Amino acid sequence: MQTSFCNIFFEGYTPEATQASQNPPAGKASLMSFKFFSSCLINTVQGDFMTNNRVDFKGLTAIEAQKLQEQYGKNELSIEKRTSFFKKILHILSEPMFLLLIVAASIYFILGEPTDGIIMLLSVVGIISIAIIQEWKTDKTLNALKELSAPHIIVIRDATEITIASTDLVPGDIMIIHEGVKIPADGFIIKCNDLCVDESSLTGESEGVWKTTISPEPEQSKILLDKKTQATFSNNSIANNAHANDYWRKDYCYAGTLVSQGTAFVQVDKIGVSTEYGKIGTEVGNAPDEPTPLQKQIGGLVKFSAIIAFVLFFLVSIVTWFNLEESILKYRLIDSILSGITIAIAMIPEEFPVVLTVFLSMGAWRLAKKQSLIRQLPAVETLGAISVLCVDKTGTITLNQMTVQTTWAMNNNDQELAEIMGLGCEVDTYDPMEKAMLAYCEKLGISTSQLFTGELIFEYAFTNSLKMMGHVWRRDNEILIAAKGSPERILTICQLTEKERQNVESQLLKMSEQGLRVIAVATTKLKNETEIPPSITDCTLTFCGLIGLVDPPRETIKNDIALCNKAGIRIIMITGDNGITASTIAKKIGMLNSQNIITGDMLEQMTDVELREKVKTINIFSRVIPEHKMRIVRALKDNNEIVAMTGDGVNDAPALKYADIGIAMGKRGSEVAREAADIILMDDNFSTIVDTIKDGRRIYDNIQKAVGYIFTIHIPIAAAALFAPLLGIMPSYVLFLPLHIVIMEFIIDPTCSIVLERQPAEANIMDRKPRNFNDKLLNLKTLLKSVIQGAVIFIASFGTYLYVLSQEPKDAPLARTMGISIIILANLFLVQVNSSNYDSIFVSIKRLIKDKVMWAVNVLTLCALLVFLYTPLHKALGFSALSITQVLFAFGIAAVSVLWYEIVKWAKRLA
Repeated sequence: MQTSFCNIFFEGYTPEATQASQNPPAGKASLMSFKFFSSCLINTVQGDFMTNNRVDFKGLTAIEAQKLQEQYGKNELSIEKRTSFFKKILHILSEPMFLLLIVAASIYFILGEPTDGIIMLLSVVGIISIAIIQEWKTDKTLNALKELSAPHIIVIRDATEITIASTDLVPGDIMIIHEGVKIPADGFIIKCNDLCVDESSLTGESEGVWKTTISPEPEQSKILLDKKTQATFSNNSIANNAHANDYWRKDYCYAGTLVSQGTAFVQVDKIGVSTEYGKIGTEVGNAPDEPTPLQKQIGGLVKFSAIIAFVLFFLVSIVTWFNLEESILKYRLIDSILSGITIAIAMIPEEFPVVLTVFLSMGAWRLAKKQSLIRQLPAVETLGAISVLCVDKTGTITLNQMTVQTTWAMNNNDQELAEIMGLGCEVDTYDPMEKAMLAYCEKLGISTSQLFTGELIFEYAFTNSLKMMGHVWRRDNEILIAAKGSPERILTICQLTEKERQNVESQLLKMSEQGLRVIAVATTKLKNETEIPPSITDCTLTFCGLIGLVDPPRETIKNDIALCNKAGIRIIMITGDNGITASTIAKKIGMLNSQNIITGDMLEQMTDVELREKVKTINIFSRVIPEHKMRIVRALKDNNEIVAMTGDGVNDAPALKYADIGIAMGKRGSEVAREAADIILMDDNFSTIVDTIKDGRRIYDNIQKAVGYIFTIHIPIAAAALFAPLLGIMPSYVLFLPLHIVIMEFIIDPTCSIVLERQPAEANIMDRKPRNFNDKLLNLKTLLKSVIQGAVIFIASFGTYLYVLSQEPKDAPLARTMGISIIILANLFLVQVNSSNYDSIFVSIKRLIKDKVMWAVNVLTLCALLVFLYTPLHKALGFSALSITQVLFAFGIAAVSVLWYEIVKWAKRLA
């Protein structure tokens, strides 16, 4: 009868044992740590331990895992520090605009006008609330994105393989690791297959460490483990105790290290800060975030505007002072300061940082819904500038659904060829190609149980440089080597006559021209183990035949390539496959210049200068290894290209990091590649990349439109606040008081950060060439357009204000109401006109005709205007109720002041 895991754990694993486990002495794990491991194993190992070289595990139950997590907490190195609500408010209040508003409110109280002061403070509270809500939504969005991008790991729980967040690992879990995984916790290796781990992040040693399974010490485990279990751990273990006196063990995995090859089952021993990686600690979480180029541009614009605002503050204050020579000194001073504050508030575009944060975070969230997870928000900015897209063939351009389509046997024995091919595959394979080969064996009646009945006594591991691998089996008292790999490399270790070689090469060419991925198979038999060569390159094999696998292109790939060609985005295929195969597929899907190919061997012979010239025209690189990708990316960037690179392996990480945009595969990609990338492609689909680029262009366009809109709408406000004192208008008669500018902020903020963010992509967005990455966000063209539009709105609103004031000199509220109403109504037209630089306002409205949010913002703006005009609030705000005729007049003037730009767009479309 098996002992319950919970009983052993909670009775035998004491707090003292916990402490001993978390701090093992150098040289070996503590006795209690090993007892804990052994006791956990009793409930996880089941069935026949040696059947077909496999071990079956039950793992923890969900209830046990939950109890352990309550005891040990999350598998995290540090807890994220959160900014308190009070600190957030203080940070917002420290902004120049809010400081000015508080000063203005204080002045109203000093003047003995508490109503105006209270309204001003309530307005400040309102704007702060909007800022807090927007920040909360942004934080919520970013946290959701972090959840999506959090590292995951496969574990066995309730005898089932499931994927969980790495933070949910607990001691006792059995995790399955494979090539490309960043190990998330410390643990014992209970079964492994060709496991090599890069531990340089901990030890500083660059050479990979070949791992072995743990071998229990009999005196410590003979009561807890039966003979079968001990045999399981000892099986295929080479020199388990060779490093017993070293701190870093070969039968143990450490958090933060990378699996560079192979697979393994690992029993979790320590998590979080108790791991070796956790003990070392890291300051990464406390490192300050560097501002992005876009953030620097926005910051520069705000600082520039703030400097102008404070210069005008003093200028207007002085002018007003001289205009009020007959006023009492106290009121003269206060009115002068209020006039200066009005122009200062009008000049500071505090919406810029809000626009940048909201647009990027909401853009990233929308992309995540489309299977494209943005890990670094600045990547959204770069997406629209991509000029070269480097992609792998398998899984990105193709479906990554390998099937064996045809075989060619040297001796016409297809059954023997299939059997040798199967023996060359891993027993527990994750590779789609090997899965296809084993499925083909099953189709011929060769089951995996039949294939792997023998003993696997040695393995020649696959490496990128060798491009081949082999297994040495003992079967039916014979020793057999089964090898497979690149035909070019397999042929170098096979004995063939010249005629046989030509025949093989002819068959290889035929298969490659059909777009098949071709794998060569070879074998030999040995008399005894002493004849096993130390390296696969030392073998002399008999050539068996060729395997032709097909991985069909995705259905939409041809249209996607055509769209990229139209958008000025050059596609470069980088593959480890045969060049002829790659060229055939490239031609099928419409890639430009598909006939010219550079192989990895050719690339090795090139200097960097030669490569820079070649990458200007060559679009296919075949038989490359991951190290070559870095050289290709560097050469493209040296040619001033903005490069996006896809990758999935551990060795792809440097190239992904070096590219302007690194795109990792979410399904088949390694954890390391995902961490190095800016974007994770959740469905590994090329169409998603194209959609992401399109949306990146849309987001940048909308940011640019929002910045232009903010400049435009601030011009009439600032100009009115400036010209009123210069024209000698009394402070109480001016168009804008500080309170009115606050009201305008309630209208500008939702318009620029909600309506413009939701604007869909323009019809011609993928007909344009990529933008120049060095272009300014507010370029001369956009600035000129904003100045002209803003000036026209200013003339319309301020001119109307002056006209009404001249007709009714004593009725300043009426003149003010007409002028401000025109600006508010013009704002509604402006956002629709500027939502597209090319399409008419009717097309823009049609795109969002069913968008409830857009309608809500527009309706609420109109409702706010009605509240300002026709409720008792209008007197406190210094407004006057308008007649129907006056409202229609204001509406008509507002429409004309904005819609004239439709004629400019119409002329652009005709040009």
